[in-house]
Parts: sequence; C-alpha cells; structure tokens
Amino acid sequence: QVQLVESGGGLVQPGGSLRLSCAASGSIFSINAMGWYRQAPGKQRELVAVQTSDGSTKYADSVKGRFTLSRDNAKNTKYLQMNSLKPEDTAVYYCNAVIAAYWRDSPSNYWGQGTQVTVSS
Repeated sequence: QVQLVESGGGLVQPGGSLRLSCAASGSIFSINAMGWYRQAPGKQRELVAVQTSDGSTKYADSVKGRFTLSRDNAKNTKYLQMNSLKPEDTAVYYCNAVIAAYWRDSPSNYWGQGTQVTVSS
C-alpha cells in the first residue's frame, strides 16, 4: 500500500521559513505528479503548488516568489520550501501525489495526513 508521510511543519514568526517534506513509501512504480495543498480554518482546501512529470510547475498567486517546490527522485521525497511566511499562510498543509503502484497500474491520487503550519508572532 502506498503511503505519503509529511514532516517539517511547526510554529514560526512572520518572515521566517519552513521546509516541508513528503516521503512516499510502499509499492511505487512511478510518481507521475506531485503537489501541495493547504486548508485554513473555515476555508476550503486550495492548491499551493503542483509539478507534473514533464517538470512543469504551477504556483498559487498568493505564494509565487516565496514558495519553491522540489523533488528528490532517489528518495521518493518532495519538498516545499516556504520563505517570507505570513500569518495568512497558517493552515494544514497536505502532500499530494499521483502514483502507479505497480507495472500497468492505473495511477491513483494519494494524500498525506497533513502537517500544521502556524505563522504568528
């Protein structure tokens, strides 16, 4: 069974930085896409950043220039570097990936458990 495990969340002051990690484990044949979403209290889940298998990356307007998505294929791990954090960035951040678990498998959409990011002075 494929699992996504997130880490790196925490409490930071405005202007600070955090680096989120998402490690994929289990039966993994290929990772076709990866991304990050977030959900703040009282709001619906929104896209933060996503990268497809061709290397194309898309960021939400609210995080452009501050957040950077990266990937370590050898470790099946993706990262979200968050700089110049603002109180409005406070939310639960969710790792997302489209994964084929075995040869000729139909790729499925997987989610991590979420990690809390709080930006406050």
